[in-house]
Amino acid sequence: MPLASIPSPSNGVWYLFDMVPIRAYALCIVLGVVVAVIIGERRWRARGGEPGTIVDLAVWAVPFGLIGGRLYHVITDWQLYFGADAPNEPYEALFIWNGGLGIWGAVALGGVGVWIACRRSGISVTAVADTIAPGIVIAQGIGRWGNYFNQELFGSPTDLPWGLEIDPDRPGTVPGEDTYHPAFLYESIWDLGLGLILIWAGSRFALRHGRLFALYVAGYTVGRFWIEGLRVDTAHHILGLRLNQWTSIVVFIGAMIYFWYARNRNDDEPVLPTRIGPDIPGTHASGVLAVSADPAHPADLADPGEIATTTTTAERDGNGGDGGDDGDDGDDGDDGGHRDTGDGAGGDAGIDEGARGDGSGGDETARGDAVPAVTGGDPREAGAAEVREPGAAASAAEGGKDRR
Repeated sequence: MPLASIPSPSNGVWYLFDMVPIRAYALCIVLGVVVAVIIGERRWRARGGEPGTIVDLAVWAVPFGLIGGRLYHVITDWQLYFGADAPNEPYEALFIWNGGLGIWGAVALGGVGVWIACRRSGISVTAVADTIAPGIVIAQGIGRWGNYFNQELFGSPTDLPWGLEIDPDRPGTVPGEDTYHPAFLYESIWDLGLGLILIWAGSRFALRHGRLFALYVAGYTVGRFWIEGLRVDTAHHILGLRLNQWTSIVVFIGAMIYFWYARNRNDDEPVLPTRIGPDIPGTHASGVLAVSADPAHPADLADPGEIATTTTTAERDGNGGDGGDDGDDGDDGDDGGHRDTGDGAGGDAGIDEGARGDGSGGDETARGDAVPAVTGGDPREAGAAEVREPGAAASAAEGGKDRR
């Protein structure tokens, strides 16, 4: 026994009113998820996304991730549940609270859940991945403390002052040894440090299009490779390396290939919802997409004058240009200035100045105007022709006659 060591808790389960079990392993996972969502929400809003988006995505990602993590553990350690001398019964493969979540499966299947949610709302998967990457790895660092309470994820025997005391009857222990490398602590420190590096790198180098997420994957696999090499518990070995070490190598290479491949990508990464429906973040119950001038808060909370407008292009079939033709073939459009609405310069003039070559031409031009798609505020700010100041239309008409 070394002069100093880290004691392990004798019990990882507490009972509320002597009936309801409170498991430390589950609490650590839940705490990690909460921290990841808080960090992700703050980073998503800073990027211009709608508040609450990361919470909505977590509803998909967390259950998918738990299932994926458990599946990976059971598949790669099947002998613990289905072998001839298995220490556990087959149905105990469902007992997630006893420990055993493979991070590879959790991230992979959790990513499927995020992809489904992003597809439903129309936001960029890569933008979301870069946003949540630091929170994910910090959550992993917090969740590793669940292994401490379960007395698992420890390394080989050691006499170092920070050696972890493990009960002799725990799986993976070595006869005659009492203290082991606290592999869970090493990984927790690595994960927390990596999370801080990712936050710095994302702001310093503006890594987008999934490159920050790839950097997270690569950084995690480096730490996992050497920490996995410290473990002495039962595992599958291939060419002298544990299965998780080979997984780390393969995943690291894949992450680096993607990091290099995406270096020149410059396509848009939408962070505001584009799908319409009452169950999509950023839409009202009526199914109308809420677009805000300030993407940091919803349109229904926008300040006066902060109303965004959308334009309808379905009827821009030449009506604005026809109005310009009636007003001397659209020559007056040059005087009115251009607004890129309507097909002809005459349509532009009708929007900006209300100039009408004659009465009928002005009416035709008005139908080529942009159609405001919001309520509230001063409609004149949206360029609505039908609410011009009294006398403006008449004076514009007179101007049109003079120019003719």
